[in-house]
Amino acid sequence: MANLTSAPVIEAKSSPVAGPERRMPVPAAPERLGSLDAFRGFVMLWIIGGEGLMAGLASLGHNRVIEAVVYELNHSPWQGLRFYDCIWPSFMLMVGVSVPLSIAKRSLTQTYQQQLAHAAKRALVLFLLGSVRESVLLGSPYLIELSSALQPIAIAYFVVVLVARKSWRFQAGLGAAILAAYALVLAFIRAPGIAAGSYALNHNLVHWVDIALLGQAHWDRWPYANEGWGTVLSTIPTISTTLLGLLIGELLMSARSKKGKAKLIGGIGLGCLAIGYGTSFLVPVVMKMWTATYGLMSAGCACLMLLLFYWVIDIRGYRKWAFPLTVIGMNAIFIYVFTSLVHLDAIVDVFTRELARFLPTSEMLFQKVVVLAVEWCILFWMYKRRIFLKA
Repeated sequence: MANLTSAPVIEAKSSPVAGPERRMPVPAAPERLGSLDAFRGFVMLWIIGGEGLMAGLASLGHNRVIEAVVYELNHSPWQGLRFYDCIWPSFMLMVGVSVPLSIAKRSLTQTYQQQLAHAAKRALVLFLLGSVRESVLLGSPYLIELSSALQPIAIAYFVVVLVARKSWRFQAGLGAAILAAYALVLAFIRAPGIAAGSYALNHNLVHWVDIALLGQAHWDRWPYANEGWGTVLSTIPTISTTLLGLLIGELLMSARSKKGKAKLIGGIGLGCLAIGYGTSFLVPVVMKMWTATYGLMSAGCACLMLLLFYWVIDIRGYRKWAFPLTVIGMNAIFIYVFTSLVHLDAIVDVFTRELARFLPTSEMLFQKVVVLAVEWCILFWMYKRRIFLKA
């Protein structure tokens, strides 16, 4: 993306996304998307306490609706797609959406080389934060832990920044090529003792590559080994979801009407779902291998969720209800790492466990409510003082 001058203009790309080629005026600083902050906060809410809150409600007694929600707030054991399986891809998508907005803002004061240096630094910090988070959680040093979100986000973010100045056709083609190539590799490349096209738990090419590159010792002491999480090879297709986010971010910055943008985002989301579902009889939907069908369907779900927030907040103008989510979304990285390193449950339990004497079934619910409230109050304090910690 070209640097913006004091009288900024950008050249819209000739594409279905950005419209016919022409020069058009844009604001000196791109308008902040309230829907993006709220969507980020909504997704992060389930990680930092929403899941536990629903489990607390379920502990009160049998309720089909609550139990259905709790079911969706757990990862699929292997094949299938649940809401919780779409959280990580949602973040990958949002990272891509934010890149053109960030570049447009930084182009006002930075050269392209300075922007690349900033992106490289940010990617490195994110990667190391992922190492610290997983090492603390797992109780052992893990420099490379690509089955967690931060490190794949760091890699995909930097790749997307590198191609952000390319045409939308190049970006879309690269995203499709990565996903297709990954699917073909899994389908046609064998490994010792593993047939081509195997998607079985811990008996597939992704698993074999992890053992070959990280070592059996790493796998043997890794707590998630029995769950079949892929690391090295399955990081590659996450870039496609982030590239899709980049295209959507460029769409949102284009001169199209907001309703026109919404229709395109909806079409993209439905298209991804249709293609993913339609090919799932050939390639199973497996999050822990990030199969191509999983990548498509989860990206489609993320697009439709973003569309909902965009329609309600940025098109219809209903913003006030989303404030609690925005407070979370504005400091998402901080609260993600904070809740991993500081376990508030143990602290809060000192005060809430006495409740069990009077309301035994409510102890878990009360604890989760208090933990979530404390977390939100910390974020609100930061928000009021405009403390926004970013990598």
